[in-house]
Parts: sequence; C-alpha cells; structure tokens
Amino acid sequence: MAAPQNYLAVIKVVGIGGGGVNAVNRMIEVGLRGVEFIAINTDAQALLMSDADVKLDVGRELTRGLGAGADPEVGRKAAEDHAEEIEEVLKGADMVFVTAGEGGGTGTGGAPVVARIARGLGALTIGVVTRPFTFEGRRRSNQAESGIDTLRDEVDTLIVIPNDRLLSISDRNVSMLDAFRSADQVLLSGVQGITDLITTPGLINLDFADVKSVMQGAGSALMGIGSARGEDRAVKAAELAIASPLLEASIDGAYGVLLSIQGGSDLGLFEINEAARLVQEVAHPEANIIFGAVIDDALGDEARVTVIAAGFDTTDSDDERPATPAYAAAQTGSAPSRSAGQGGPAGQGRSSVPSRPAPSRPASRPAAPERPAPAAPHGQNGHGQGGFSQNGAGSGYRHGTQEPVPAYAPEGVRASESGWEQGTEADRSSGSRNTGYEELPAVVEPGSGQAARRDDDLDVPDFLK
Repeated sequence: MAAPQNYLAVIKVVGIGGGGVNAVNRMIEVGLRGVEFIAINTDAQALLMSDADVKLDVGRELTRGLGAGADPEVGRKAAEDHAEEIEEVLKGADMVFVTAGEGGGTGTGGAPVVARIARGLGALTIGVVTRPFTFEGRRRSNQAESGIDTLRDEVDTLIVIPNDRLLSISDRNVSMLDAFRSADQVLLSGVQGITDLITTPGLINLDFADVKSVMQGAGSALMGIGSARGEDRAVKAAELAIASPLLEASIDGAYGVLLSIQGGSDLGLFEINEAARLVQEVAHPEANIIFGAVIDDALGDEARVTVIAAGFDTTDSDDERPATPAYAAAQTGSAPSRSAGQGGPAGQGRSSVPSRPAPSRPASRPAAPERPAPAAPHGQNGHGQGGFSQNGAGSGYRHGTQEPVPAYAPEGVRASESGWEQGTEADRSSGSRNTGYEELPAVVEPGSGQAARRDDDLDVPDFLK
C-alpha cells in the first residue's frame, strides 16, 4: 500500500508595484514561511533589489523598465500585455495574496489584472492593500479610491489598510522612512495572520478549507492587530485588536471572523479561550469564527492577536424599499406631510377622515397627460389654496396640480358615480351651483380590476372631449 501523499496548500504572495514589492521584501526579511513570493513591477531597477522567488518585469516594452509614472492606466496596460506570463507563475496556487500600495501606477492599475487572472485559475484571491498617506497628495488619494473599487470586484476578500491610521500609533517624531516601513509591517501582518493559520502547526490547528469558508466571496474585510504582555495578555491583545486604529469601521456584526493568537509556549488555553470569547461577543451571533493558536517561543511573554472580520451585511432594507407615495400613506394610517405653500400645517381644519381607503398606486405610475382645467364653479375659492374649507368654498384640486380628492378629505366629500362630490344632499338634489357642490372626475387606477372609464362617461366639457 502506497504511503499517503502530503498535500499542502500552495500559497503565493504577489507584490505588484513599488509598495507591493517592498511589502514582499519585508515578508521575506522576517522569514514568512510556507509561501512563494512573486514580485511584479514596471520599474526594472526596483525589481533587481527584490529577493522574491519569482521576478516579473512587465514594463519591458511599454515603459522600457522605467516605471509607470504614477499612471494607473499604464500599470493596467503593462499587466495585460504580460497576462500569459502572470498566469504561468500563478498556476497551481490554492491561495493568492495580491498586495500593493494603492495610489501609484503599477500597483493601482495592475493589481486588478493579477487578481482577475488568479481568480480565473480557481485560487482563493485576497487583496491586501494600503490607502496612501494624506501628505502624498489628493491626486494619489483619488487614484487609490478608484483602484480599490476596481480591485474589490476582482478578489474574494479585500483588506484595505489606511496609512493615515498608522500615524495615530506612531511616535510624533517618526521619520517618513519609518512610516512607510510601518505600512509594510502591517501588510505583512495581514498576510501572516492568515497564512500562519494554515501553514504553521499550532496549539489549535486549522486547514485551508477552514480559511476558505470565511474568505471566499466575502467582499470587504477589516483587520485589527493587538499585542500585550503580562497578566491577561491574550485578552488585552484581543481588546486592542478589535479596537485597533487600523480598523476603518467596527467589526460588530461580522458574519466571518479569522482569529489568530500567537504566544510563547507558556500561553495557556484559558487565556486563549477568554480572548476568543471576547471577539465572539462583538461578531454576529451566527458568525463563522475560524480560530487558531500558534506557539512561537521567539515572542517570549508577548501575546499577539490578529482579527480579520469579513462578511458584513451592508444591505439597508430601507434603502431598497420604494418611498411610500403621499396618496398611499392613508392606507397605513399616517397622514402625509403637506408641502410648502399649501396653507397651514397638515391636518389643520379637518374634522374627520372617511373610512374609505385611498386607491393604491404603483410608484412607477406614468404621469397623466395634462389637460386644461375647466373654469371653477361659482362660489369656488379661485386662489387655489391647498385643502378643503369646511364651507365648501375650497378647490377640489390641490394648488397647481390635478391631484384628485384623497381618501382623507373632510366630511361632506364622497365618491359618486361621476367622481368625488362635496356639499349637502339637498345641494346635490337641487343642483345649486353656489353651495360649494362640485363634481370631480373619478380616478381609475391601473391594475385595480375596474374597467377603464371613457371620456364620454366623465363630467368633462364638450370642448375637451
């Protein structure tokens, strides 16, 4: 019987552009294990300085190896021109990280191309990118936002790290060089927090399928990092991670959480349990929490916690619900607000609301064709003020519109065979024109089941028929 083969998840980290290649160099420097590094750039000189396993110069023809000049369109075109080479180096990967510094040319324009190719090969594709510092300028910031939006559509999960947040956790006298190194370190933490769960045998071990269940198709994700020493170090590190300045929003309500806890050999199971419980409390009650603990004696008495939260429900049901038309509000028992210029607050001078509900109208109902209105009957208030007066002198239409009498009109208004009527029964029987009695055309709603009425059936002057 043949010995079982040892199948390991193939993880590749692609750094594209100046920022991405620098991040890859940092990962190699600290000895990130179990992954293959690929550096892609249009700047041949910067590429020569990389220690990546695979180096791919995509600017040979388009830029002659001189870089993209901070133009994302050049970066995109360069990556597309070398799509076959990129596909070749990504083949066989189970998971691909695409890391870049957004805002420049090669990373901003090329990262979505690399992600599209990786995902097309069936790899779980995760983007880990930085948003530029404010001092890098508005143009770079705008390009970064556009690049992030494009990349989000091409990856399974996207982690965006705002560089400005690094300033809040850095010393005031930090140099620019150290600030960018901090950004590289955070990119490292994002990748390492996921890969260590898979590649490093731990106290609580996970496999690739566990990570995939959280990250596949998750969309935007948030990452928090915390570290602490001494008593309750794991819990304190978890508290710092879920309140990390790197988080652009709260992780409350996340449906998927990756929790990585690292510590020395003296890290206790009770400590780990308390830290995990703390994270579980802020996630969604039904969240899929993938939890791993890695023992690393190099950390001494320090505990590190990395939290990656994904699967946020950003759909707002109120946003998708069509606005309730004013004339349909009466069906829900709430009177619509009156628009400006309708003479007084809503409901003023109304004695009662008839029990007849207003006919419902679809929100997308096309506007009725305009007709010249017939002359107002004798005794009607010709000023067109909104609403009905109690003595019957008000107009049957709202100011400046052809809107029919609504269901919440005052007493004395009822529906007749020819429309809405106002006035006393004696007025209607005598046919007096100076009592405030008037007839308004009935409104037949589309799809209401009633037969459409012809113009001949309406009380409309002959010259309008």
